Amino acid sequence: MKAALDAWGAGSNLFRQGAAKETDEPDVVAATMSKPGVVLKRPAGSSGRFTEHSELPTDLGRDEGRGKRNRRHPEPKRRASPKISEKDARRAAAQFERERATQEAERRREEAKQASESERREQAIAKARSALDEARKEHEAKVGAIDAERDALDNRAKDEEARWNRQSEKFEAALRRARE
Repeated sequence: MKAALDAWGAGSNLFRQGAAKETDEPDVVAATMSKPGVVLKRPAGSSGRFTEHSELPTDLGRDEGRGKRNRRHPEPKRRASPKISEKDARRAAAQFERERATQEAERRREEAKQASESERREQAIAKARSALDEARKEHEAKVGAIDAERDALDNRAKDEEARWNRQSEKFEAALRRARE
């Protein structure tokens, strides 16, 4: 029903008002299912096939007028619009105002809820960003300490290599003298 109302461009629910109804006629269902989303029409007052572009009926009034006197159908009487009492008008206006106030209060509650969620989200983001920054500082401090230790170990390794070179030269010199 919603898709039909959208396709017709209806601003109100024509099904509820009785201007439209659902059908289970196999020919009508097959025609609509073959072209979903397309408004199908048939000539007014006929039982012809539904198509995208209906044509006017061609046989209207041919057999009906023969042998019969042309009668003029009286126009239906127009009904006067019902009179609404002042009391009913005030009651309707008050009810309308209450409904409007209820809707406005609901809108304000929804806006407050959205603002609260937005603030909570911003606080969570700020907290996560702060934790990330703190963890980054701690990581950088540890990496700096490791780099310092690595430099110290490199210096110790160089010093040990130099000491070993000096000591091995002494032992090799002593070994050469002993062989001579």
